[in-house]
Formats: sequence, structure tokens, C-alpha cells
Amino acid sequence: MRFGVSLEPPFWSRGGEAAAVGAARDAERLGFDHVLMSSHLLANQHGAATDPLILLSAVAGATTRIGLATSVLVLPYYHPVVLANQVASLDALSGGRLALGVGTGWNPREFAAVDVPVRLRGRRTDDSLEIMRALWAGTASELPDRFAELRTAVLGVRPATPGGPPIWVGGHSEPSLRRAVRFGQGWHGSGISADDARFFRSRLDELAAATGRDPSAVEISTVAFLVPPGFTPVRPVPGRLLGGTGTSTEAVVEDLSLLAQAGVTMASLWIPIDGPRLIEALEWFNTEVRPQVTGSDSPT
Repeated sequence: MRFGVSLEPPFWSRGGEAAAVGAARDAERLGFDHVLMSSHLLANQHGAATDPLILLSAVAGATTRIGLATSVLVLPYYHPVVLANQVASLDALSGGRLALGVGTGWNPREFAAVDVPVRLRGRRTDDSLEIMRALWAGTASELPDRFAELRTAVLGVRPATPGGPPIWVGGHSEPSLRRAVRFGQGWHGSGISADDARFFRSRLDELAAATGRDPSAVEISTVAFLVPPGFTPVRPVPGRLLGGTGTSTEAVVEDLSLLAQAGVTMASLWIPIDGPRLIEALEWFNTEVRPQVTGSDSPT
């Protein structure tokens, strides 16, 4: 199992976004695989609204190895050609370290603010993925008739990753699972249990087999909500806690081990504690949890 760190949830009491970049450097030093940032446009109770591509660009300039991921970028908000160029630019500037987690979105206030009908979010997401993948791969000439005006389009920058960065499709619905099999390296969940993971693994296998895709090529990732022992959350946790309430190191290890056995290959830690203490939480995880889950010593 690979582990990442969300840059969204800590309460940055000082330093703001600059502190988030510092946290990314800490995560890289400790050997975490990636950092990720969510996508909000308006002030909300669920987290920051810092633009994920801009924040991850700053992180790319401040680090050398750690992966960069969106979790998740709401595709219906964006024009696909503009976004394809932005994503290709970040992938090129970071040396191919970007993974694009995408979703259809849910917030009616944000859809209204960008003048996009909520009812069209699924179609716009599918269309955007089809267009962006073609532009990254240089195969726009093969786009369907409904995108005829783009068949001669060539991006001004090519991504470092051949064919574009890997795509992780978020959402627990049946259309999201189908979208993950059609477009993605994997499916990206949130707060799932081992039982949930087994269900989604089984359904993804069925959908992949029905389309002729190798089921083993479709991975499962999840955002895992974590409040380490001895820490207090500074905001409500929007889902199931790793290890349950009043958690212990042993409970977190068991929970993650069960997720790994159920087919989860990547867990991104969403740790809603006071920002300056995030490094303590990451060091605890690196020393006490990761070696027991992976069966190997900390990469540091």
C-alpha cells in the first residue's frame, strides 16, 4: 500500500498556503508517496478553496520526488482544452509527478457560480476526459464527430507522462465506477471500509471484464480520515475514521491492513488537526503505523 498526505485539512493557524508547501516538503522527507489537494471554488465548511493546480505547482517547485495529486478536481467547472493545457504544463514542470483525481462535483452553489447546469455534470465530465486524453496523446484527429472542431487542435505543451498523467475517478456511484474503468488508472473513494473495498473491487472487476479490460489494471485508492491518538480534530471529520473513534495505533494498523487485503493499493491521509502539529502526526504514522502495514521499515 502506498501512502499520501492531504494538504487541505489541517488548520493553518499561521503561514497559510506557504505552510502547506512546507508540509509537502516534510512529507517528501519522510518518504510519503504523494500529496494531494481538493478542489473548491467558494468558501465552505469542508475545507480550503486554494486552487489545487496552483498549490501543487508551488509544491512541485519546492520538492523533487514526491507525487502530486488532485482529490478531486471537479471537471464540469472547466473548459477541457484550457484544463488539458494547465494539467500538461504542471505535469511537464514537475517531471511527470502529477496524478489527476477527478469527479463530477456536488455543490449547487459552485455550479451556479460558474453557470454550469448540475444536471449536465456527468456528461461534461465524460466529454472532458475524452477530449483531454486525446489532446495529451496527440490523437485529437480521432475524436468523435461531436468534437469535430477540435480535430486539428494541438496543445502548446506536451505532458511529461506519455499520453498524459494517470487519471483517478472519484465517486461512489455506478456511473463513477464505469467512468473509472473507461478512463482511469483506478477508482478513488473516500472513507471506505474493508467491506466497502471488497464490494467496489468486485464491481470494478465485473465492469472491466465486460469491456475487455484487464481488471488488475484498475486500482483502488481512498482518502482515509485519521485523527492520531492524543490529537484533537479542529473541524468535523466528513466520514468514517480510520481505527474508529477513540482510536489507537493498533486499531489504525488493523484497519489499514484490512483495507490492503481488500484490494486498496493507495491511502491518502486526511488529518484534520492543528497545522503546526501535522509533522508530529506524520512522524507517528511513519514510525508506528506504516512499518506494520507494509511489513517493511520506514523509508526514512
